[in-house]
Amino acid sequence: MLVTPSLPAPGPGAAPPAGPAHPRAAAEALEASFLSEMLKATGLGEQHNSFSGSAGEAQFASFHRAAIAREIVAAGGMGLAEVIEAAMTEAPHDGA
Repeated sequence: MLVTPSLPAPGPGAAPPAGPAHPRAAAEALEASFLSEMLKATGLGEQHNSFSGSAGEAQFASFHRAAIAREIVAAGGMGLAEVIEAAMTEAPHDGA
């Protein structure tokens, strides 16, 4: 028998969940994630000198890229969130 533990209810002031009821928040999170990966591909945060190379450096570089990506999205992004949100909220076209 599978038992699923219940989660406590979010307290007052908790952020709303990014689910079907909040497609804009989910779309912005996806755009920020995409931008973070694109920034990683450019090499942002990588250092190649005598002071680099620790295991923690790569982890903190990913935090830095994620923060930059969130700021880009907050400033208007590249328009990907609007496309994602439109796709999430459009009515199904399956004839049902």
